Amino acid sequence: MKRIYFIMLLILFVSYTGNFLVFAQTEKVKSVDGVEISFDMAGNGDTGLVFVHGWSCDKSYWHNQAEFFSDNYKVVAIDLAGHGNSGMNRKDYTMELFGEDVAAVVNHLKLNKVILIGHSMGGSVILEAAKKLGNKVIGIIGVDTYQSFVDNWTSEQKDGFLKSFQDNFVLTTKGFVRSMFPPNADTMLVNKVVDDMSSAPPEVAVSAMRNLFYYDPVPTLRNLNPPLISINCDMYPVSIEENKKYVKDYEVKFMKGVGHFLMLERPDEFNGLLKGSIAELLNK
Repeated sequence: MKRIYFIMLLILFVSYTGNFLVFAQTEKVKSVDGVEISFDMAGNGDTGLVFVHGWSCDKSYWHNQAEFFSDNYKVVAIDLAGHGNSGMNRKDYTMELFGEDVAAVVNHLKLNKVILIGHSMGGSVILEAAKKLGNKVIGIIGVDTYQSFVDNWTSEQKDGFLKSFQDNFVLTTKGFVRSMFPPNADTMLVNKVVDDMSSAPPEVAVSAMRNLFYYDPVPTLRNLNPPLISINCDMYPVSIEENKKYVKDYEVKFMKGVGHFLMLERPDEFNGLLKGSIAELLNK
């Protein structure tokens, strides 16, 4: 009986912390500034799916997708600098340098046909990566990101928001992350994500958030050709028509009743939407 109970606990733990067994291999490569970037790989296929996590997360947040897509694609999940198992010897965590992290992995693996998939802050990161990778990128998929490409916050608003993280990172992050889940979200999942993200290195997290707040995607978007699809929750409004002014081929899909971490909250539904989006990009 004790053995059965232990196995059940182990299954629950793996379900909410990331099933690393689905990845066949873990490697590291140096980014443009010498920081070591850790990445996991699984599967085979002509097309590479490159998954990029969001702010204060890591590559384990994509474990449900690695298992689902590795039969037909080369699946790669990356730890950006300062996150997960990647190096922390970087002074400023900018979207441009994060993009270099992704490009370093893609070039190291000699992937010539990739779809970049980025959650939250990762959406900005993959725009920069796409700029650096050029024709290797056949499509871009954002996950609960790209709500608006135009920034409407003042510098005072941004700095005021950042100050709360600087003053008490753990407490502020816990409240911030909880607010991104709907009231009916699974409590165990919410607590796991809250505890995980609030344990991030504050110096990395604040630097990344500051650079995200002051990042302008429009110049990069105007020079990108790959089609862009975004899969978003319905908690936040999306400026669809405004966004279309900056992207030649843009589409957004919604999942109802989930929060910011839709790939964790309802992975089967999310994987179905992602599968369809990948098929659309491959057929363009």
